[in-house]
Amino acid sequence: MADPSLCEHPFVSILQELEIGNEKFQYFDTAQLGQEKLERLPYTIRVLLESAVRNCDNFHVLPGDVNKILEWRTLQSAQVEIPFRPARVILQDFTGVPTVVDFASMRDAVKRLGGNPEKINPICPTDLVIDHSVQVDVSRSTPHIHTCHTPNPGGGAANKFQGQGCANNGRILGTRQMNHLSSTTRMGALTHSLSGSPLPSTCSLCSHSEFPIIQTTCPFHAQQTTGADALEQNQELEFERNEERFRFCKWGAQALKNMQIIPPGSGIVHQVNLEYLARVVFSDSGILYPDSLVGTDSHTTMINGLGVLGWGVGGIEAEAVMLGQAMSMVLPPVVGYKITGSLHPLVTSTDVVLTITKHLRQVGVVGKFVEFFGPGVSNLSIADRATISNMCPEYGATTGFFAVDEKSIQYLKQTGRDEKKIEIIEKYLKASHLFRDYMNNNEDPAFSEVVELDLSTVVPCCSGPKRPHDKVPVTEMKEDFNKCLTNKVGFKGYAIAPEKLLTTVPFVCDGKEETIKHGSVVIAAITSCTNTSNPSVMLGAGLLAKKAVEAGLSVPAYIKTSLSPGSGVVTYYLRESGVTTYLEKLGFNIVGYGCMTCIGNSGPLPDEVAEAIEKGDLVVCGVLSGNRNFEGRIHPLTRANYLASPLLVIAYALAGTVDVDFETDALGTSPEGKPIFLRDIWPTREEIQDVEKEFVVPAMFQDVYSRITQGTKRWNALEAPDSSLYPWNDKSTYIKSPPFFDTMEKDLPDVKPIKNASVLLHLGDSITTDHISPAGSIARNSPAAKYLALQGLVPREFNSYGSRRGHDEVMARGTFANIRLVNKFLSKPGPRTVHHPTGEEMDIFDAAQRYKVEGCPLVILAGKEYGSGSSRDWAAKGPWILGVRVVLAESYERIHRSNLVGMGIVPLQYLDGQNAQTLGITGREKFTINLSTDLLPGQVVTVELDDGRSFEAKLRFDTEVDLTYFRHGGILNYMIRKML
Repeated sequence: MADPSLCEHPFVSILQELEIGNEKFQYFDTAQLGQEKLERLPYTIRVLLESAVRNCDNFHVLPGDVNKILEWRTLQSAQVEIPFRPARVILQDFTGVPTVVDFASMRDAVKRLGGNPEKINPICPTDLVIDHSVQVDVSRSTPHIHTCHTPNPGGGAANKFQGQGCANNGRILGTRQMNHLSSTTRMGALTHSLSGSPLPSTCSLCSHSEFPIIQTTCPFHAQQTTGADALEQNQELEFERNEERFRFCKWGAQALKNMQIIPPGSGIVHQVNLEYLARVVFSDSGILYPDSLVGTDSHTTMINGLGVLGWGVGGIEAEAVMLGQAMSMVLPPVVGYKITGSLHPLVTSTDVVLTITKHLRQVGVVGKFVEFFGPGVSNLSIADRATISNMCPEYGATTGFFAVDEKSIQYLKQTGRDEKKIEIIEKYLKASHLFRDYMNNNEDPAFSEVVELDLSTVVPCCSGPKRPHDKVPVTEMKEDFNKCLTNKVGFKGYAIAPEKLLTTVPFVCDGKEETIKHGSVVIAAITSCTNTSNPSVMLGAGLLAKKAVEAGLSVPAYIKTSLSPGSGVVTYYLRESGVTTYLEKLGFNIVGYGCMTCIGNSGPLPDEVAEAIEKGDLVVCGVLSGNRNFEGRIHPLTRANYLASPLLVIAYALAGTVDVDFETDALGTSPEGKPIFLRDIWPTREEIQDVEKEFVVPAMFQDVYSRITQGTKRWNALEAPDSSLYPWNDKSTYIKSPPFFDTMEKDLPDVKPIKNASVLLHLGDSITTDHISPAGSIARNSPAAKYLALQGLVPREFNSYGSRRGHDEVMARGTFANIRLVNKFLSKPGPRTVHHPTGEEMDIFDAAQRYKVEGCPLVILAGKEYGSGSSRDWAAKGPWILGVRVVLAESYERIHRSNLVGMGIVPLQYLDGQNAQTLGITGREKFTINLSTDLLPGQVVTVELDDGRSFEAKLRFDTEVDLTYFRHGGILNYMIRKML
């Protein structure tokens, strides 16, 4: 036996040996628990079963838990609680930095309470990929500004920008500064002074010579490396803004055991996970078991496309898993999604996922697993499947799973995985009934329900303008957008007055007269893990760009175009296939490796464009290949945002507007005067597949990922503290020890009633974590900006909320700071509320502070789907710091409800058919909820109002573990007490 401790394991009798090559392994053969039952279980439930069997310790996981999972078919709708211990945890830096901050703060708390702080470490293997910090500050072919060797006698731009742009001193101009310059002035800024030091005789960036001496780089190099130039400048700015955060991450990597950091510039967390980090099968002390994970990003689900079970959780819940806790979850129903048929040659995987997203939203899969099956799955590549799994949060399920099949094995080979490991993966999964053949319907398990999609019915489409599940066929985009303009304000409406529908605003960009109107595209971004991991749509975009350039088409200069690949592999195959040059000619330069425009890191628009939008009060558009388009997310000035395939991103950029019918409206004309339509330049699936087969090869993946942990010179030059306790800097505006444990004691506190709580906010349906949690840029008139100004920072140093998630003072002030937040206490959207005792309108943070001084706990009233969207822990931490102790909503998004519990906030839910309106609640009442230590999961409690009325509501503590965390004041408090 490989591990002596297994001798006393409750399921030691089902351990089996498996010989692979010259090695012997062991695995838990769950078929011995009942093969007929196992073969009827969905593959996702089989993974949960194996985990429960292997981790059964008669404490965290009981034999009875194993039996519950085995009896899934009869218990799936019974709200049965089960434990799950994932094999690993994955973090990105927006959520990972505050997680490491919490670990550092927990170490301090353990020391204060008399324990050993070095006990606070990840027990579960953890990877942190730094990918959310880079922004599109520089895009297109903005040149790197060289400083003159000496002041220019004639003044001018070269003298004006002395010391700001030289490649040798590491400073560059920001996009907004560059866009103040005319093209002539830009050239002036690039020239060296003719009276200064000797000029270089060769290009400073390469070995080419024989070029005009007044240029900093030779024409050849300037033409070939503009994309790399934008990339370099954005990464330089990323380090300037985030040096302290990155230094803190390096401390975490050194001080905390069992944590790996993937440095910035490596790629998007989910693509790196898919192409490199995924094990598919683990081997630990000779025991084989399935790879599984949770991650602090909702799109962790992308890995399910490779047959690895995983989903997003809040940072708080992830921290518990990192500390060795089993997750408590309700045994889920599993929806079988049967895929048949094959795609039309002009349809992309993005069109498929947007179709599935709308379909499953209509079906209703919140809190459920979705498992894909059927012969049509065999027609989907692993990248296609990963695209579908990626957008699982948008269709609302916990996970969207594709079991491992032969294509999965081929993908592992294509991505350069070790051949011996691939052999182990295949043989173990086949032996343990986790490998399947989608063409064999005899392997289809029993599902809670089955829905179906015929791939041949999928048409090219987008989603928007405000939600990812509002699918619009491309043929209907023009009509749909124009309806949105006049519809009343809502998810599909802007209520533009009839007399303003034809508003146009002229402006000058790069010396050329331009005009924008409603529907004009101002941001076109090929971005996000959803699509940049998929060679078919990325190469498709490249081929479309090639055909467009060859046809003489171009993208208007005022549109902010960008390309942010999910990994270096994408850059590799785009370059090798010869399409990079054409993408750059249309403005789609590589601007960074990370989650950029999709997360709101779109950077500033040119000043002249921003002024034109504001002057005309225009509904302008962002078109992006992302997964989220909620209000205020992409850019504050793009009121309409559409999700689309990378090919359609380019198409709408060429058109310059979404107010276009590609069937009847030409994109331009040929030199002969012949109209050029989108259909004339659209590549076929066969063309794309031919290029993919030739240029997406294992050597690329091996080359890129062999260097991934080495980091860049900037990363390696960072010096981090080597202490076990982090030396906090009181003057830091990035990293601060949070107040979560300041008053914590060893003993468990009593559960007390919440008395006379005031309502901070009265909200409606679909309040997302984008509305709650600080994200994107920091508005100059916001409480967070005022705080940073008091610390001596100027606006250009504010950075983003995402970059400051390790600082509670900033994050608390940014909670509910979304400019599109609709608070029923006020007549217009914005981050404001009413302080009821005085009737005064003020910023939400200021009102919360006023209530805190008055000793008044706070309540938030909300409608359906409260907390939908990204799994942001600050959407729970921020309200807790503001003083929110109760949320009362009609329904909750799964991850956010869990996060509220993890912070000790009470999630209350109206009884079916009730809400604030039906109960006559204005929000100006005071609320009392009588809680006690003998609470039960799902208990109905009475809520008393100060006007004498009362009503009943359901406690959304769904499990005993939820209640345990709440009694301790939160999950981290529980873990500290456990360590002590």
